[in-house]
This record gives sequence, structure tokens and C-alpha cells, in this order.
Amino acid sequence: MDISSLFSVKDKVVLVTGGAKGIGRMISEGFVQNGAKVYISSRDRKACEEACKELNAMGKGKADFISADFYKEEDVKRLAEELGRREKKLDILVNNSGSNWGESYATYPSAAWSRVLTLNLQRVFQLTQLVTPLLEAGASRESPSRIINIGSVDGLRVPALETFAYSASKAGLHHLSRVLAHHLGQRNITSNTLACGPFQSKMMKATLDKFKDVIEGGIPLGRIGTPEDVAGCCIWLGSRAGAWVNGATIALDGGTVVSAKL
Repeated sequence: MDISSLFSVKDKVVLVTGGAKGIGRMISEGFVQNGAKVYISSRDRKACEEACKELNAMGKGKADFISADFYKEEDVKRLAEELGRREKKLDILVNNSGSNWGESYATYPSAAWSRVLTLNLQRVFQLTQLVTPLLEAGASRESPSRIINIGSVDGLRVPALETFAYSASKAGLHHLSRVLAHHLGQRNITSNTLACGPFQSKMMKATLDKFKDVIEGGIPLGRIGTPEDVAGCCIWLGSRAGAWVNGATIALDGGTVVSAKL
């Protein structure tokens, strides 16, 4: 029961959606640096190519990509089919791709709901459904395949910002993950969620540029998340150490959701 085997993800096959940038890139880097074979997927082909070039230079593992626009259902199907042609199994699926829309309550549009719920919830289910045969192929009771869904603390609390569709979609994702844990656990596949607090990412950039001091002031640990924080949690959930965790929603937020305010 040594650390090197307990937390090993060496030679595992991993798919990280939105893996070229932001939190997805942090996760991809963590897996590659610990010997995994990581596929990243994004509609930005150039970003995928650049990310893979940088990740492969780090050694130990390997990075490749399959570009896909997750707003297009046919692209999700093509991604699953292409992955199936390249690999006989999938050990870890990280559903990270997401979208946000901030606008005042009075003008919040119907288009925001369609766009955000499609990417943050519907496509997560569809992709998971499509790659389930690959997840099953290499799974066993002692070594299940893993689904790691990237949720948000805004799905656990009421956010100060007016991001109605985003908050609702992440709350829905958290529960979808629990439902999948029940149905897929019987097929030797676990499903868990990381409800992430603030990390330095494209989605958070504008908010952090304006309110970083305020945000950090509301976090008991006094800082935003780092790549090691999110990659470390994913490695734990993807390794033998996390093999019996199923249906959990883990607040990865430095204590944001338990911060008391007078």
C-alpha cells in the first residue's frame, strides 16, 4: 500500500473535454506528468495542437487531441467514434467543457439557457453515454473506470453574480453525476463531481481582474485554486486511492461554501 502504487495513474487512458485551456489544461498536465495517455478535446484545434506540443515536452505520459465543437451533436458522436478507433478502452473521462453567461435578471435571454444547458449538462450526458462501452471495456469491480465531472461551487450556493443558467446547470450536473453513479456503478464505473471554486481560467479572468481581492477575502484559505489543487484531486479520484469513491460531490474551493459571513 505504498504511495507510488496507491496514487498511480501511469498508462491510464484519459479523455479531458476542454483540456487545452483553463482547469481542463491543469488536469491534463497533471495526468500527463504522471504517466497517463491523455486525449484533449476542444473546438479550438490550434489550442489543442499547442497544448499537446507543450504537454508532450513534459515527458512521462503522452498527449493527443480530437477536436470537436460540443455545441454540435454530430461532433460529440464523431469524438466518441474516433476515440473508439484509437483506443480499446477508456479509464477516465473528465467532463470539463463548460460555458457561462452573465447578464442582468431583467434582460437574461432565452438563448443563454439553450447555450449553457446544452454544453454544461446535455452534452455531458450524451458524451458519457457514447463512451460507456469504452469505459466498461477496461473496468472491473476492484479497478473501476472513472467519470470526473467538473462542477462549481455556484451549483452549491447562490452566487453574487447574475449567472442564472450557469448556476442551474452546475446544480443539475452535480445531481446527474449522482444518478450516473447509481446506474453505472453496477457496470464498474464510478461518477464523482468536483465543485470547483475560483481558479485562474479564461472563464474567470474578467471576474478575477475586478474582484480578486474580494474573492480571496471570502475564502478561509485566502487564495484561489492552483493547478496542483485540481490535478491532485483528479489523480486521487482516478487512482486506486479513489476507487471506492462513488456519487460524491467534493467542494474544491478552499472553504468558500462554508465561509461564515456576519
